[in-house]
Amino acid sequence: MSKYKIQVFTGDVLGAGTSNKIYIKLIGTLSSSEPQQLKTLTGFWAGSVQNFTVECKANIGKLLLVELEAKSPSFMAFVDDDWFCSKIIVTTPEGACMLFPCHSWMNCDKKLILRDSVAVLKTQDTAPELLAHRHDNLKRRCQDFKWSILSPGLPHVVLAESPSELPPEVRFSFTREKEFLFTRGAAFMKLKLEFPSDDTWNSIEELNGILSYKTKTFEYVQKNWRKDEFFGYQFLNGLNPMIIKCCSKLPEKFPVTNEMVRGFLPESSTLESEMARGNIFLCDYERLRDLEGNEINKKKQYLAAPLCLLFSTQGKLIPIAIQLNQEPGAGSPIFLPSDSETDWLLAKIFVRNAEFSEHELNFHLLRTHLLGEVFTVAMIRNLPSCHPLYKLLLPHTRYTLQINIMARNRLISVDGYFAKCTAIGKSMTILLKRAASSLTYSSLCLPDDIKERGLETIPNYYYRDDGLDLWNIIYKFVFGFVSHYYSDQDVQEDKELQAWLTEIRENALLDNSEAGFPEDFSTVKELAKFVTMVIFTVSVQHAAVNNGQFDFGGWMPNFPSSLQCPPPSHKGSTTKDFLLAALPDVRTTVHTMAVVYLLSQGSSDRYPLGHYPEELFSEETALKLITQFKKDLQDLEKKIDTRNKKLDLPYTYLNPRNVDNSVAI
Repeated sequence: MSKYKIQVFTGDVLGAGTSNKIYIKLIGTLSSSEPQQLKTLTGFWAGSVQNFTVECKANIGKLLLVELEAKSPSFMAFVDDDWFCSKIIVTTPEGACMLFPCHSWMNCDKKLILRDSVAVLKTQDTAPELLAHRHDNLKRRCQDFKWSILSPGLPHVVLAESPSELPPEVRFSFTREKEFLFTRGAAFMKLKLEFPSDDTWNSIEELNGILSYKTKTFEYVQKNWRKDEFFGYQFLNGLNPMIIKCCSKLPEKFPVTNEMVRGFLPESSTLESEMARGNIFLCDYERLRDLEGNEINKKKQYLAAPLCLLFSTQGKLIPIAIQLNQEPGAGSPIFLPSDSETDWLLAKIFVRNAEFSEHELNFHLLRTHLLGEVFTVAMIRNLPSCHPLYKLLLPHTRYTLQINIMARNRLISVDGYFAKCTAIGKSMTILLKRAASSLTYSSLCLPDDIKERGLETIPNYYYRDDGLDLWNIIYKFVFGFVSHYYSDQDVQEDKELQAWLTEIRENALLDNSEAGFPEDFSTVKELAKFVTMVIFTVSVQHAAVNNGQFDFGGWMPNFPSSLQCPPPSHKGSTTKDFLLAALPDVRTTVHTMAVVYLLSQGSSDRYPLGHYPEELFSEETALKLITQFKKDLQDLEKKIDTRNKKLDLPYTYLNPRNVDNSVAI
């Protein structure tokens, strides 16, 4: 008779414990034990570690799998009492200690079969029992996680109408969804926002009266939002550092002349000479072209598709020309800093409204949330739990499906926030489809993207500096990890890996040559770059475009969700009253403030980049790589902290301590 010592770890999330009877079965190379109840007088309470002994009458051989089953006690036969098991540790009769990660909810409907923590490629699996488990693992996942079409032309999403429909292995803790709902309501109380009328604002200063909570950055924005220098700064280090490009030749649709900008360039300099020096930059909102504005409270709203020209000088980025339409002509004037204060300010406000649409829908929703969901579902369906990349990527998928489902239900649904409170509302899907059709692999790989946009040397671009440091740290970690488990031949022969890539291409609608996504993986280097892109997108890039939403967008004139007047067709007609009438009404403003506040808040159970609370690995090399990864991130934290002490407006969004592991808000 052989005795196995069993340690059972129950998670510490709310509701993790259970009164169900838990049975365990040990499966080995020679035979299996009989299911045996793990008897406890107190049940399995949250955060507990309990010890048991399982006796096997026959020699089961090498331990391969652990099977768990829950049964309701008779007095709770009709009550759901799900259990969250974090892990099982088995000590064999020979003294070997084996970790079986679980980190999953379990009910009485299905058994859980766990494999030990050593990551293994399919070509390295030899035991029939393990190959069968691998196959069954993916078969069940493909049944549980199905694709659904959000809208033709957009990346596909998981088939689920609410977070509660998701299978137990990725389910929110009870508190997670409740926290989101509470925070949504608490945003109004925290900010002391009321639910006022649909009136226009009497003055910009009136906005001060509805806010009691302000961050230091918010106060800086409030003080400086009118200034050209700050307007330009935001293209580099604000909510959307992605749309600006170096301009080597003016597009024909934007006929800015030297005469127009003579006073804004150095004496005797020209646009042509400054473009040759790499000092002229362009922001083009062409994706907003010809889109129809929404109606809010039965009142027409307006959109512009601006072009904005900027000049980099003495470490500052200054706007020098703005055209609010894509078609030049008499009814589409080019606004200049020398125009009247109100004309120039209104032109900048229209650009900031275009920023709202591009930022929230393209660079935030599409490029982090929706792509993150595709990465997640494809991983779950194609990489079994023992696959090294599944273990590596799992922490970077935490809560992504849940937060996206809630966002679809509350923010981008037919009666959600965007439909009710933004000018882009009815044209939202068109903009998303235009953005999706132009998505490229290189634009998601920061080193390539920076080079393509010609932004290698522009000064004070902290998003670039911190982002590249993080890209390099992640790549170093990923390359070490991938090269430990793979040779080039292993990469080519890993059908599970290739299937993962295929599903990403197909369901992100990237299966075209212009997008530039790899069609397959041939080398360790190719794979490491792709995995780095995935991790960077759902952690670093999401932090860059998400975490400052209240800081930069809470002060409404700097980030208006809608405008109530059309873009001016000539100069000299903008008065202060006209400008106020153009801004979103009071109720729309209040709701937008609450939404950007909500979207900026981290959860109570957030995990910063590099922190992996689930024990998924036991291999020495993998653990050493994780330790070094954390150290590299800590070193970068110190570097960023030192720089920020010298800045009037610190750039903190890509400090590793502020970057979540996943798209979790």
